[in-house]
Amino acid sequence: QVRLVESGGGLVQAGGSLRLSCAASGSTLSDKSMGWYRQAPGNLREFVATINVAGSTTDAEFVRGRFTISSDNAKNTVTLQMNMVKPEDTAVYYCKAKLPSGVDDWGHGTQVTVSS
Repeated sequence: QVRLVESGGGLVQAGGSLRLSCAASGSTLSDKSMGWYRQAPGNLREFVATINVAGSTTDAEFVRGRFTISSDNAKNTVTLQMNMVKPEDTAVYYCKAKLPSGVDDWGHGTQVTVSS
């Protein structure tokens, strides 16, 4: 099991940038695929981006070219750099670790609000 704590959310104007961090404790992230997901009010939680143990990334089409996921194994953190944000990016953003057992561990989320 790994404990995940997200930070870096807040209020930002459309076109601006935010950097979300996911700090892990209790276990290394170097052997886990990590991901960012988001959930807007009234919507289902949706995939944003993932990074696997080899460092390969995937992202949702609606963030492509704007958001970048990265990991720092030395700091045991995963980051989501959000650029050119839009009002529709407003959501609670969650960090997820997929354990080698296949179980998913989630953080509690960080709120991102984009004003127009």
